[in-house]
Amino acid sequence: MSTRRPTMKDVAAVAGVSLATVSRVVNDVPVDPVLAGRVQDAVTRLGYRRDAAAAGLRRANRSSASIGIVLDDVANPFFSAVHRGLEEVARARGVLIFSGSSDDDPALERDLALSFSAHGVDGLVIVPAGTDHRYLERERAAGIALVFVDRPPQRILADAVLTDNAGGVRDAVAHLLAAGHRRIGYLGDRSHIFTAAERLGGYLARGEESLVRMDLVGSEAAERGALELLQGPDPPTALICGQNHLTIGALYALRALGLEAEVALVGFDDIPLGGLVRPGVTVVAQDPVALGRHAAELLFARLEGDDSPPRRIVVPTRLIARGSGEIRPSDRMRS
Repeated sequence: MSTRRPTMKDVAAVAGVSLATVSRVVNDVPVDPVLAGRVQDAVTRLGYRRDAAAAGLRRANRSSASIGIVLDDVANPFFSAVHRGLEEVARARGVLIFSGSSDDDPALERDLALSFSAHGVDGLVIVPAGTDHRYLERERAAGIALVFVDRPPQRILADAVLTDNAGGVRDAVAHLLAAGHRRIGYLGDRSHIFTAAERLGGYLARGEESLVRMDLVGSEAAERGALELLQGPDPPTALICGQNHLTIGALYALRALGLEAEVALVGFDDIPLGGLVRPGVTVVAQDPVALGRHAAELLFARLEGDDSPPRRIVVPTRLIARGSGEIRPSDRMRS
């Protein structure tokens, strides 16, 4: 039994029409209703599927009905949610998404973006890892729309959708100060990353530089950083963590020292099961789905002819109080 994929020639033969007629029907060009019905019957009988890539190449406007997304890490729940927001908008328009992880590697970011472009995508949404995005000028000149999300582009003017990183951390500091804390430690991600630098700036507006531990990559590094602060001669009575994996590391450190009910904790980004541990984890929550939706809407606006100056959309955060951020400083921690 043959497993060859049916072609438009096969459809034309079964329907008893010309190849041109089949092409018109599958590409939604009006034809005689009787002929269209015969073609549709043949399509159903044969199980024919339209080749979207080839059809895109044949269109006058070269639209492929696809976009490429370069994320930091598709396995990170935050970026998975960004992808979801993009997908919701794209699906409603019948647009296919190709995605990949850069692992915060500028070379891999560039390779992925150019590979998607070479495969004919109409637009690119990028969480940038690099510091020079001029390599995309040629792609934009060729008609590819560009939107950056979570971090702004560098050395190229383009739309960007960002979180209010500094404002979210300022809210966390104010929340802990209101609970009576005066020594608040901070655990931060790689300092060269835009979001990490912005969050650190939000902390330093009222925090102490001596209580900062930066360039922590992953939960194990965060655990070590938290232990260093908490076992010091004048330990903080509260911690702020600038990223979800760092919050998990801090939780391990607090548990190891038996301080989970004595040291306050606020994390930036929500974490899985954050409301089920005791105490529940207070977080500054981003809205990654909204980031994705806004990025997709900007992208499609560009594809539909919007040629206004580049826009920057800043999405606010919200503080979710679950218990860990409401712990007041104990006498033992203050002594």
